[in-house]
This record gives sequence, C-alpha cells and structure tokens, in this order.
Amino acid sequence: MFTGIIETLGEVVALEKEGENLHISITSSITSELKIDQSVSHNGVCLTVVALEGNVYTVTAIQETLDKSNLGNLEVGDIVNLERAMVLGSRLDGHLVQGHVDQTAICNNIEEKDGSWVFTFGYDTSKKNVTIEKGSITVDGVSLTVIDSKKGSFSVAIIPYTYENTRFSTYKVGSVINLEFDVIGKYVARLLQLND
Repeated sequence: MFTGIIETLGEVVALEKEGENLHISITSSITSELKIDQSVSHNGVCLTVVALEGNVYTVTAIQETLDKSNLGNLEVGDIVNLERAMVLGSRLDGHLVQGHVDQTAICNNIEEKDGSWVFTFGYDTSKKNVTIEKGSITVDGVSLTVIDSKKGSFSVAIIPYTYENTRFSTYKVGSVINLEFDVIGKYVARLLQLND
C-alpha cells in the first residue's frame, strides 16, 4: 500500500526486453535505502526491486502492466515518480493507494492559474471507472483531489510544490498518464454492476 505522496523522482537509465517482460533500471536518491523484494511505486505502478547495483536498481514489468500503464512508453532518460510502500503506524498524508493502475488517460488541457495549474485528463469510460467531485484520484502515483468531474474526464489543481517535485512539470497536452481510481469508489461501482 502507498499514500500517493511522491518521495522523489527517478531517472530511467536502461530498458531491457526479455520475452514479454520489461526490465527497467532506475537511478534515484533512495536507491541506497532499497533492498531486493521491496515494493516501490513507479508512476503509480507497484513493482518489485529485483536487482541493485551501485546507485541503480531494477524492476520488472509484465505484459499486463505494460498494457494498462504508461510504463511501456518509457525511454532512457525519462523521469518517473517514486514512492516506497507506506509504513504502518505513520500519518497517512494522501489516501490509500494500492499501486494497481486501472487504466491510462490523456492530458487534454493545462491551464496556469496565477501560481498554480489546473490539469484536465480524459479517459476511456468503457472500463466503467468514475470520478466524483472532491473524491480521490491517483495520477502517475500522485494522490490528488478531483475538482471537476465529468463523464470520461476530470480536472485536478496542482500547487507549485507538486508541480516542481513530480512529473507534472513534464506533462504536455497529449501526455499519457496512469490512473488509479479510488478503491472505495471501485467497490461501490462493482456492487452496483452486480445488482443490475
């Protein structure tokens, strides 16, 4: 489990395809604190550390993960949002995040608002995921509050700290991002489907 509060950014230094799997090697300021078998969120995707060498660690993404997330689009030099698993007994500053990306979305609009930004994202509604105003959403692993919820789109407001310390500063209109919808909302939606 994660909180959606990004700890640091990492840089992709190598990508190696092996069958349908993709081995992703990353350098970051937290590498020295990691250990093999540890879970780390990468743009909101929970992946297991499989190798450590110096300031570089490696994780492996399977085909399903590549199909449901933006990790299959990574290139050497790309920046990723990183968060280690939450520590039980600490403050929960974001919201409960599983690290299980539901689908991707496209950045449709970026509006600067006198020191902050409003980002609007569009997503495929055929997967039956929904957002609600003032509800939680995870964008590339960042815990956020929805400010404008519509069918197939939503907006979030980004303060300067988040803009500067996450991948938000790299987004452009057309950028592909990972979404994890609120876990409680997913259960409610599923229960409603079962009762139809």
